[in-house]
Amino acid sequence: MRAYAQWMGLTLAERRAITETTATRYQLASKGVKSRILDELCANTGWHRSHARKALKAALQPKIVTPRNPRSVKYGPDVIAALTLCWTVLGMPAGKRLAPMLGELVVVLRHFGELVIDEDTAELLVSMSAATIDRRLAGERAKHRKGRVGTKPGSLLKSQIPVRTWAEWDDARPGFVEIDTVFHDGGNRGGGHAFTLTVTDIATGWTENRSLPDRAAKTVLAALNDIARRMPFPILGSSRTRGAALALTTGLDGGDPLRPAARRWHSPRGLMVVSCCAPLRGAGTHHGARRW
Repeated sequence: MRAYAQWMGLTLAERRAITETTATRYQLASKGVKSRILDELCANTGWHRSHARKALKAALQPKIVTPRNPRSVKYGPDVIAALTLCWTVLGMPAGKRLAPMLGELVVVLRHFGELVIDEDTAELLVSMSAATIDRRLAGERAKHRKGRVGTKPGSLLKSQIPVRTWAEWDDARPGFVEIDTVFHDGGNRGGGHAFTLTVTDIATGWTENRSLPDRAAKTVLAALNDIARRMPFPILGSSRTRGAALALTTGLDGGDPLRPAARRWHSPRGLMVVSCCAPLRGAGTHHGARRW
């Protein structure tokens, strides 16, 4: 029973390792020593003597390893380049979200000339599984680990924004908007680039966009005033989102003059400003879905 309990705990790989270690010693041993080696091996592995003898003999035979033919590359550079483009267009989603969208997205991009690929490449692209997409995009995803949000949190204005509850925020009534700024930097923050100020009414989805050369206080306030005049209903309140609603637009570098300017824009109008910390119903941003 002791021997049985001992070898029952060994895996097949461990038994094979014991056999290979013992084989050389068994080959060079005398007849009497071989008998004791067999007893020892049978006790350790639970094998019968005949099987142990065959295993020792097989362990001494050279193993001929036939090299496997390398797998052919199914997804070439053209497919991966097209996949990267689609992934970027949709905002760099995970493979499980990207895979079901590829069929429709590839057709649209090819129709408008944004994606120039042949039929074979298109078929390979739309047939990729979510797991394959994640593996193939691992290198590109590693380059974008840091978010592209260009705002920095500012405590000055943030501390002066009241946190309202959802009961005080009537998102079914037109006039409650989300405000955000969108960067058009192409991934390079080194030089100058344009911005878009986006104001979206939560109830109706009405969206106003204004192109900005910069985010200076006077530029943004002029755009906000123009949007307020052109909206079909008065603005009653604004919600700052995690990225940069009007309050976060003010939370740029320290000492940004837009911080007090934001208060100057809200206060005369008596607008309600809701922090993103409030438990709003459907707290997902609305302007982000309409940037395209």
